[in-house]
Amino acid sequence: MADLPKSVTIFDETMREGLQIEDKDIPVAQKLRLLDALGETGVQLINIGSFGSPKWCPQMANIDEVAESFIPKPGVIYTASTFNPRGLERVQKYYPKINNSNVRYRTRWDLSDTFLKRNFNVTTEQEIARWPDAIKRAKEEGETIGRVQVGSPWGCNFEGDIPQERVMRALQMQIDLWHENGFKVTTATFADATGWNMPHRVRRTLEAVREKWPEITEIECHFHNTRGVAMASYYEALQVGAQIFSTCLGGMGGCPYCGNGRAAGLPPTEDFVNLCEEMGIETGLKLDKLIEAVAIAEEIVGHPLWGHVSKAGPLPRGEKIYPKDLPFIETLEEAAHFRKGPSVYAHQTAPWKEYPDSPIAKALTGRS
Repeated sequence: MADLPKSVTIFDETMREGLQIEDKDIPVAQKLRLLDALGETGVQLINIGSFGSPKWCPQMANIDEVAESFIPKPGVIYTASTFNPRGLERVQKYYPKINNSNVRYRTRWDLSDTFLKRNFNVTTEQEIARWPDAIKRAKEEGETIGRVQVGSPWGCNFEGDIPQERVMRALQMQIDLWHENGFKVTTATFADATGWNMPHRVRRTLEAVREKWPEITEIECHFHNTRGVAMASYYEALQVGAQIFSTCLGGMGGCPYCGNGRAAGLPPTEDFVNLCEEMGIETGLKLDKLIEAVAIAEEIVGHPLWGHVSKAGPLPRGEKIYPKDLPFIETLEEAAHFRKGPSVYAHQTAPWKEYPDSPIAKALTGRS
């Protein structure tokens, strides 16, 4: 087992994964407002959207306007999703404002033929045929490191379970091709869009990859929370030393092609940051800024999101510990007292007026 990473990189996908399943008529001004709020949180990587056909993803029809208009925050790398050579050409005109180097020099293989066709409109043969183009770009642009990706690494809603042997074979084929062209492979991405990740399978696969390819020093996880276990799967990935994790504010996200729609959101950014920080893993993100960004996202999309820390707040410590005479807290609006103050519960009933200190409790707990 690898040591826990000292720090992790959060790849926030709110603007792409989150908004691609929401109302197609969200104005550009509101998208820019949300993107600006995200940039204030300390997140290192932000996906601003996807350069795909508006016929298949009308929510991204105004991506060029977003790309042209947003003001980058210092220290943030902005990227965008592309699905074919045309998309790569479109996004390149915004370089270096949008830096897609993390995907320009990457080969990928989605192990579900069905989902690959539904999601990218290509066959397995066509996807593999693109690998030499990625390697050619890397050579032409002076890159020395290759990246590999496996999609649907544990299963697919349309084809069922996918055995680990196929995952290892898909990685081996990609790595061999990079090696043959003089590249070292240091990053492996596992993209589970249909939510088949289960903690024990994630751990087993990542441990096998670590053992077989020691040169892979960076593992990236993009797991959808379709069955409610992605956070547990991320925890197991942390135990194996994974360092890059995709999330969305409030657990937004979803895929129109996987059969689960908005039920296939990503783990909430704020919840995962809270988990990491409580485990002593640095994220560089500010929870209070994340929670405010969630509130903005809820306003923009017009419905509550699904995160927990944004509703209950982080663990209260020091001056933020709850007052002992806190009244009943029942609604989500009242639960927001941690950021909105006592006015949200002023109407509620307090169960008791006095809370005497217990000598026995003090003796047992060592409290002074």
